[in-house]
Amino acid sequence: MQPEAVIFDIGNVLTRWQPEAFYDRVLGEERRRALFADVDLHGMNALVDDGGLFRETIYDWADRHPDWAPEIRMWYDRWIEVASPRIEGSIALLRALRKKGVPVFCLTNFGSYSYEEARTKLDFLGEFDREYVSGRLRVSKPDPRIYQAVEEDSGIAPDRLLFADDKAENIVAAARRGWRTHQFESWQGWAERLVAEGLLTTGEAGL
Repeated sequence: MQPEAVIFDIGNVLTRWQPEAFYDRVLGEERRRALFADVDLHGMNALVDDGGLFRETIYDWADRHPDWAPEIRMWYDRWIEVASPRIEGSIALLRALRKKGVPVFCLTNFGSYSYEEARTKLDFLGEFDREYVSGRLRVSKPDPRIYQAVEEDSGIAPDRLLFADDKAENIVAAARRGWRTHQFESWQGWAERLVAEGLLTTGEAGL
């Protein structure tokens, strides 16, 4: 049987999430390496993903690290640049699925406040039928509770959910619950999986 819903991660599935690349462009690789060695920026971002206030969390970390304060504040002040570029092939797949009436959800480790800000700048974030955002749920992947929340809210059996994520640990956690999974490496590979599941034709998938 075909999946009843398709679930997209966002970072590195619909938009690139490589903060190091942003800072390489802005600071140069050597200075970026020094920044990331001195300041746990990914740990800072995890606090936001778990529900912390976006601007307040970033600016608090900047205050704690005055030698890097301007660079840390860029995480908030230039956030859309940090979370770029868009992966247009994946966005096209999202839209092709919705055009065919296939329910499309997101399941993302994303701060609730940063997600709302992103929605004003990334149009495709307003196109999901259901949104499961870690900052709202106050639990992040790969914690089993976030997958359980999706199952309970959607009412769809685990084996009828098809989930794409770039991180192996998130895929493994979903598979343990019986979800169909796809570890994302390219939009073309994801397109091929959607065709194999009978959800799109090759033409609809852009192949």
